[in-house]
Amino acid sequence: MIRRLLIANRGEIARRIIRTCRRLGVETVAVFSDADAEAPHVREADQAVRLGPAPARESYLRNELVLAAAAQTGADAVHPGYGFLSENADFAEAVVAAGLVWVGPPASSIRAMGLKDSAKKLMAGAGVPVTPGYLGEDQTPERLQSEADRIGYPVLIKAVAGGGGKGMRKVDAASGFMDALGAAKREAAAAFGDDRVLLETYVTRPRHIEVQVFADNHGQVVHLFERDCSLQRRHQKVIEEAPAPGMSEDARAAVTAAAVRAAQAVGYQGAGTVEFIADASEGLRGDRIFFMEMNTRLQVEHPVTEMITGQDLVEWQLRVASGEPLPLRQDQLAIKGHAVEARLYAENPATGFLPSTGPLEHFVLPQANDPPPPAGEGDREAVERAAAYPTSAARLRVDSAVEQGGEVTVFYDPMIAKLIAHAGAREDAVRGLAAACREVRVWPVRTNAAFLARCLEHPDFLRGDVDTGFITARAEQLTAPTEPSARALARGAAELFLQASRESQRRSAEHPDPWAGVGGGLLGFRLNAQRRAMLAFDAEGQRHSAQVVMAGSSDLGLQWRVEVEDGQAPLRLEDGRPVCPSERRTPSDPWTSLGRVEGGVVLHERGDAFFLRLPDYAQAHAGAETDGAVLAPMPGRIVSVDAAPGQAVVKGAKLVTLEAMKMEHGLTAPFDGVVAEVNAAPGGQVSEGTVLVRLEPT
Repeated sequence: MIRRLLIANRGEIARRIIRTCRRLGVETVAVFSDADAEAPHVREADQAVRLGPAPARESYLRNELVLAAAAQTGADAVHPGYGFLSENADFAEAVVAAGLVWVGPPASSIRAMGLKDSAKKLMAGAGVPVTPGYLGEDQTPERLQSEADRIGYPVLIKAVAGGGGKGMRKVDAASGFMDALGAAKREAAAAFGDDRVLLETYVTRPRHIEVQVFADNHGQVVHLFERDCSLQRRHQKVIEEAPAPGMSEDARAAVTAAAVRAAQAVGYQGAGTVEFIADASEGLRGDRIFFMEMNTRLQVEHPVTEMITGQDLVEWQLRVASGEPLPLRQDQLAIKGHAVEARLYAENPATGFLPSTGPLEHFVLPQANDPPPPAGEGDREAVERAAAYPTSAARLRVDSAVEQGGEVTVFYDPMIAKLIAHAGAREDAVRGLAAACREVRVWPVRTNAAFLARCLEHPDFLRGDVDTGFITARAEQLTAPTEPSARALARGAAELFLQASRESQRRSAEHPDPWAGVGGGLLGFRLNAQRRAMLAFDAEGQRHSAQVVMAGSSDLGLQWRVEVEDGQAPLRLEDGRPVCPSERRTPSDPWTSLGRVEGGVVLHERGDAFFLRLPDYAQAHAGAETDGAVLAPMPGRIVSVDAAPGQAVVKGAKLVTLEAMKMEHGLTAPFDGVVAEVNAAPGGQVSEGTVLVRLEPT
């Protein structure tokens, strides 16, 4: 077994690998950039080595720095995780040349599957069905346009060296092909250093089905069944599950056999995922599932496979890399129950899913109840673990990249955690995961937790009626703005009142009464003879008002009540101190909680976060939506500028393209107008809030 493992990655996957290594008694070495100096994976590893500055190209992507760290710490193996160098054949060769164990497939397999066009040709030769399209060497725009016209629209442009949806564009008509091609090539060049593309027929009712395969260096290849990764946004996976809903035994046999043939065709070793596109217009059929690509690494969504099989795939990787045979034969593997995974991203659905960065002042995830598997030493333990794995009780697993007090930066992928639920029945697993998403409480970074819950709770998803267009077709419903409930607003208003009262008491120590000094219009209070006060406050840009009513007294002190629309919350005085009994969550209200922050209150409800503040603060920080300033929503690099001073533009016209967190984001005109000012140039780096373009209305 490997003695000391260097993990050439960061975040959630590094922590995941460390957990298995600790269980197996393998020492770990973490590497980190300046942005990750205080990250959890650095603290949890046995040793840690700084690689360089925050940008990945200056740290995590520097082969020579990673190898130097391995030599410095005496590591005898390297695990690349996923992303970064995980599918870099040159790096795999360099690791082996340095006398280290590479926890991954041979470099030859990585190269064979690394380019989508050659991989599809290889698979076709091995009898694996492939999607019709264009795989030619001629990459001139004119030839690609001609081939797209021949294939017929809609057509899919895909980066030859791509993955994760980067460098991918769907084109619905010939008129939009050239613009889509340019964007796909730029994104592919930025992400992979290779702007070549291929074209595929776009399947109109596609489902993304993938098969987990494993191979050792003794000639054995097995599959660990399929996963359905159809819920995607911009070709990025959002929710994954195993097994695939609606998969018949005949279709499963066909797709898993094709995946095993694919692995055998390239002399594969270790963990890999063979990805297929299925035409689900008539359900999942074995003769309508086509090879897309093979990911020569562990996948982000591997936990759902672990949960339905009872196996630790990282342990399998380490054992195979150490020269051991696969822990189980194919006939010893079986599907037990159903598992669903949701990717928690630092992004704001209310702003078109723009990434959200900054410090994590509040970061509370649901409590996991999935115990780690027992320590094992080979085949016998693997068999026992699979046989004893529970299938009925709902279990929750949480794999997190960050912790409270940390920071989400612009330099890396915005995924901050994965929530995974397992149960005997699919519906139980889905509902359990939705409930977990509702428990997420993060601030001031925004997340997609409430959006994930909506997806999971949608009747079509609960029925298993899914395809890769699921989110797009229901975008308005799934991303509609939400407001806190009246009951929650009352609780937030009560806390605002308490904050105002405490501030008043601090300023007027000679007047301990909480009403003293709070009247003068700044806080929006009005007090009358009936012992009522009016409180005006702002919740996410919406103005609200509340009544604070004296309700009497008791042994506990004076009693008050805060009323907002149809909701209310109690208040009382204890030893002269205002107290809101509803500050804590209760079993009848499990998804609502409050957090005190500078300038106001954060209300967490059902996965959403709402900032409540008094009106003077709201006015001081309100943005002017009609002043014509188009701001950078996050730090990033300017890709292109489509506006020039004096140019007339219409509402929605693209003005600037910004690249951040590995994705391109188009910034558009907020209204019809004339460009008065441009402060952006291609290649330039900009900070969040920078005025890039200023318009004047026409």
